[in-house]
Amino acid sequence: MSAPPELPEIVTRAFDVSRRAGYVSFCRNETGRLLAALAATRAGTMAEFGTGCGVGTAWLRSGVRGQDTRILTAELDADLAEAAAEIFADDDQVEVLAADWSTMLDRGPFSLLFLDSGKPSASGPDKVVELMDAGGIVVLDDFTPCSSWPPIFDGRVDTLREEWLSDDRFAAVEVLVAPDTSAVIATRR
Repeated sequence: MSAPPELPEIVTRAFDVSRRAGYVSFCRNETGRLLAALAATRAGTMAEFGTGCGVGTAWLRSGVRGQDTRILTAELDADLAEAAAEIFADDDQVEVLAADWSTMLDRGPFSLLFLDSGKPSASGPDKVVELMDAGGIVVLDDFTPCSSWPPIFDGRVDTLREEWLSDDRFAAVEVLVAPDTSAVIATRR
């Protein structure tokens, strides 16, 4: 069995900042690698709603190819935003905002948007469709894999996942990123 691939240096720095801040809720490496792969296909402006300590942002940044690509990320908790800003202090392509996600409504359109499925108030299709470029990709992580339709989580219909997978404005798919977690990837038509 081979060792897992090395983490990009920017991601290692983000994990270090998260540990120092005592923050343990962050983007998993499997999801991060998906974000980096998708970011490598994008140009323009990318965004993340819910920065935490910047691990997801670091994964996005590790995939960025062009000098004209920018990443905007918003974190409501000012202490976490400050910690994340430390990672990207010398990076002109990343801007960390200590603010609610709604402050970025006029900063789009976005070519890639990373959302936390745990905050449905900011992550439904109706909230973000107008923020996206045509062909722009939305990624929502932290779903528990489900093979039924409608999708069920914790004994109830997972309405957020159902909304994304059935919204005609997006071509969407749920992908397994690890045996215990999945992500929804939705491309604006």
